[in-house]
Amino acid sequence: MKNLMCELEKLKTKYSELKEKTSELEEKTSELASKNSELMDKNSELEDKNLKLTEKNAELAKLVAYYEECFRLNRHRQFGQSSEKADADSRQMLLVFDEAEKEADEKRPEPEIEEITYTRRKLKKSGRNDNFDSLPVEKVLHSIPEEERICPECGGTMHVMAHETRRELTIIPAQVKIVEHEREIYSCRTCERENIKVPVIKAPMPEPAIKGSAASPASIAHIMVQKYMNAVPLYRQELSFLNDGFFLSRQTMANWLIKASFGWLEPLYEQMRQKLLKEEILHADETVLQVLKEPGRASRSESFMWLYRTGRCTEMPTVLYEYQETRSSAHPKRFLEGFKGYLHTDGYYAYKTLQKDIRLCGCWAHARRKFNDAVNAAPPEEKTNSVSQKGLDFCSRLFELEREYENLTPEERHKKRAEQSKPVSDAFFAWASSVCALPKSALGKAIHYALEQRPYLETFYLDGRLEISNNRAERSIKPFVIGRKNWLFSCTPKGAKASSIIYSIIETAKENRLKPYEYLKYIFETMPNIPKENYHTLLPWSKDLPDSLRL
Repeated sequence: MKNLMCELEKLKTKYSELKEKTSELEEKTSELASKNSELMDKNSELEDKNLKLTEKNAELAKLVAYYEECFRLNRHRQFGQSSEKADADSRQMLLVFDEAEKEADEKRPEPEIEEITYTRRKLKKSGRNDNFDSLPVEKVLHSIPEEERICPECGGTMHVMAHETRRELTIIPAQVKIVEHEREIYSCRTCERENIKVPVIKAPMPEPAIKGSAASPASIAHIMVQKYMNAVPLYRQELSFLNDGFFLSRQTMANWLIKASFGWLEPLYEQMRQKLLKEEILHADETVLQVLKEPGRASRSESFMWLYRTGRCTEMPTVLYEYQETRSSAHPKRFLEGFKGYLHTDGYYAYKTLQKDIRLCGCWAHARRKFNDAVNAAPPEEKTNSVSQKGLDFCSRLFELEREYENLTPEERHKKRAEQSKPVSDAFFAWASSVCALPKSALGKAIHYALEQRPYLETFYLDGRLEISNNRAERSIKPFVIGRKNWLFSCTPKGAKASSIIYSIIETAKENRLKPYEYLKYIFETMPNIPKENYHTLLPWSKDLPDSLRL
């Protein structure tokens, strides 16, 4: 019995020991579990941090790629080729869409003889490209006196056997002189002696272009052509005159330009504007201009020179500039009031608010330029097969087709566009809709521009007289941009408006194949001496103009 009690006590002791150990193990287990949960929490925190770092790394990689793209694009703009003309290889990439299906003809027999074709470079024709046919010719005859025409062999008289001719281009520098207009005044001696009233008759004399001034039609025309066609600022003309031996201040020249512009050219400008609004197709564009003394504005504020011109199918080519302080849509609304038809523009939003009678026609050249920028922004090894290159090839194909339609009539061009160009643009927009690109990347901007402008880019399919781009307006605004690089700014709003009028007259004269200097000189000689109702005879397309003004 005692042994059993002892064993029981031992078992109780062991049980208590085991219980204590179990409690210790439970405590340790709970401690390990808490540590495990802490580790799990830390692990989840680290996973979150890792995910955030991965996302940030991806964002930074995209940002670096974007900056590299901007850097390559800026480098190309600074040092690269400015032309957007595609090379021969890229032009061949999209000559035909679905070529196998389109060109397949099961009825066509297979050739029995292999045809070998090749291309060779066309040799340039030798000879001069200069053309002096329109210049007057002065002949200088070089001969030997008759008494010296003795044959050295037999002593007989020699005769003229042939002539040897050499042609030289002689340039006579401008000559400056003062022309004094003096007219005689007549009276009657008999009336002086016998009558109370004595008639006085003056000889006819043309009215001056600017009264009370030394300005002549020739001098005003010369200064205008030098500044607004040859981009020679007034201060450089002042130096040129000084080197010729006389002083004519830039302030005097500026006064002459402003007075002649508002006195004689503005009436023609207004008549040209009325003719412009009767056209069915116009082009528009705008560029910046700095005017120093605008009321209520800082001297560095940007003003704008707007341009409106006729299309290619017109009998009265017209180019008009208009100076405005802002780029507000109110300016084209006011200028084009009464116009009904098609208007070629770029993607500027202000044109979209014009009257309902005006239908906008977009510019594929702008779309192509953006894809060209995207190609130039791509790494060199990716340019040829890049997504951007495919978009550029689509646009280039459309321009190639337009060059093929150049000599067609509007009706034929309209038909060809529907048959050949429309499938290309449809394929382009379908492709553009499927492309994924970062919105701020060059490719993303090109895709966004094309899709946003699609309704306007497809307008040129409606009429064969329309053009695929707004390059006509950009070419017309280029003379102003070139001049701005030389004279930099206008001093006052009045001077800026006078510049817009003079540019309009000169560029319209060029469009109508007139000699700008001769035309301006003729205006200033004629307008002061004819009634206002005859001013229309001086418009650039007038048939009343002398042939000597035409090229």
